[in-house]
Amino acid sequence: MTNLEKYYNKFNEDHRLTTRHGTVEFTTTMKYIHESIAALEQTAADSGGGASNSAACVGSAGGVADAGSMNGATGGNRALSDVAIASKIKILDVGAGTGRYSIALSREGYDVTAVELVERNLKVLESKHENVKCWPGNAMDLSFLEDETFDITLVFGPMYHLMTRDEKLKAFSEAKRVTKKGGRILVAYVLNDYSVLTYCFKQNKIKECMERNSLTSDFHQIVTEDDLYCYLRLEDIEGLNAAAGLKRVKIIAADGAADYMRRELNALDQESFNYFIDYHLANCERAELLGASSHVVDILEKL
Repeated sequence: MTNLEKYYNKFNEDHRLTTRHGTVEFTTTMKYIHESIAALEQTAADSGGGASNSAACVGSAGGVADAGSMNGATGGNRALSDVAIASKIKILDVGAGTGRYSIALSREGYDVTAVELVERNLKVLESKHENVKCWPGNAMDLSFLEDETFDITLVFGPMYHLMTRDEKLKAFSEAKRVTKKGGRILVAYVLNDYSVLTYCFKQNKIKECMERNSLTSDFHQIVTEDDLYCYLRLEDIEGLNAAAGLKRVKIIAADGAADYMRRELNALDQESFNYFIDYHLANCERAELLGASSHVVDILEKL
């Protein structure tokens, strides 16, 4: 068992995205997934074609999703016609974890395929018996999936744990291969300065890090084979995009200040917390807030 598998065997991924700081991340990310879907649907409508030839969302057990039971991430039943339109969009979730995004999107009627490396996470996802096609797999090798199959590919976990530039580019190459021309690839990263501020200074680990030579002179992580996470800066991400030949649509702060403010967010009443989400959604594209966010999501187009 790898160190990564040992880590996720102890880590409650289902719980993380239901905490208040996790809710900010999930709500924000879902907003931009929906925005990407709407853009593809508009392009298809303008060209007079459909987003894909898929007619129904078929689960791993071979069942067709019940349109009357599908609820969106923000609640409310989808009309049958909406589900029929939704099911033409094919979404791949690479590094799906226990299925927070896969399940939410499947319940909205989208044709969702989930790929997960960690066996425990995959078993949890499969045990939920949702209309999601589940595969064991590695982001760097999606050879079991055909070229240009998906309208949208989500890469929301792998870049956290792929340590080298070559590994990241392999994951990009595979995501690009299985995504249709003109499709969107959404990639999540954890950021360097968030890690430095929270771990090195907030947890008072800075002297240990400097003694281990874990940081450069300008406080960028020096990755070692013992690390579980790889923390990047915005310029690192831009370099990967250029090497992968992908066009940025936009980049957003998935959680902004939320991860720094866990205690404060937990102390808010629901109305005040809703205002925080409104604040974050109104500002998450602002350039001055991106670099210090815990997570960013880079929204890319396959040319």
